[in-house]
Amino acid sequence: MKVNYLGPFLLADNQALAELYAKRSPPSCFLLEVSEEALPDGEVIEGDVLVVDEARSPGHDDRVVAEVEETYQLFRTHRIEERLRLLPVGGGQGRFIGPEQFIGVVVQKVRVAA
Repeated sequence: MKVNYLGPFLLADNQALAELYAKRSPPSCFLLEVSEEALPDGEVIEGDVLVVDEARSPGHDDRVVAEVEETYQLFRTHRIEERLRLLPVGGGQGRFIGPEQFIGVVVQKVRVAA
């Protein structure tokens, strides 16, 4: 599932995003928005905003963002011994990636009402 880079935290017009900013997320965090290809009844839907921490190390069953095929994509991690397999949140074939493709760990999700 593709996600779109929104940038670092800024004071936003949207109340939900302003509340996130008020929680003083670390400077290693930035925002991503879930793309329109998300399933309408999935764990994340189009327009959800994800707070991603690029300084955090992924663990088992984390939601993470990785750069695959020149786009940022959302995955769920599955630990297999010392390696992490990435499983697409929307379903599909899992994969292993190199550390240069890892972007960050999702630390919070906000459902932004239209």
